[in-house]
Amino acid sequence: MSMDEIIDWVGRFDGVLTLRPAPGDGTPEASWGDTFFYYAPDGAVPANAQPFATIVTRDQPGDEASRLDRPGAFRVNMAAGRAAFVRWTGRAPREAASVEVDHGVADTVLPHPVYGAAGWLAVVNPGARAGAATRELLRAAHANARARHERRAGAP
Repeated sequence: MSMDEIIDWVGRFDGVLTLRPAPGDGTPEASWGDTFFYYAPDGAVPANAQPFATIVTRDQPGDEASRLDRPGAFRVNMAAGRAAFVRWTGRAPREAASVEVDHGVADTVLPHPVYGAAGWLAVVNPGARAGAATRELLRAAHANARARHERRAGAP
């Protein structure tokens, strides 16, 4: 799966707002080249909401464990929910931080190197082994974000 394939696929989910920061758009340089997916049926970034998934293309201070400085490396990050986290890691989110993991392994579902304790999962360069899981987790993250939005809006 290429980054563009993932971006195009997630962008077709209902109510998705895709942000791709770039030079000249007023976003911080540290976010240029990354992608942020929000559930935003009105097309505006929701106040007080996180994206349900992101794609990052380089290491950031304090988040170097995935070794994204390698050519072509990127990481898909997903807030797929506690049940999905436990299913894929075998541990509760807060327990995952105490387990030694090589976050740079490609094509493997892992706890997010920084936000794993909050229940985020990550896959570096999803491919044949973790591609289907990545799609499943992205769908779950989207469904969770939509449900959160509907609860906040008081929708049935």
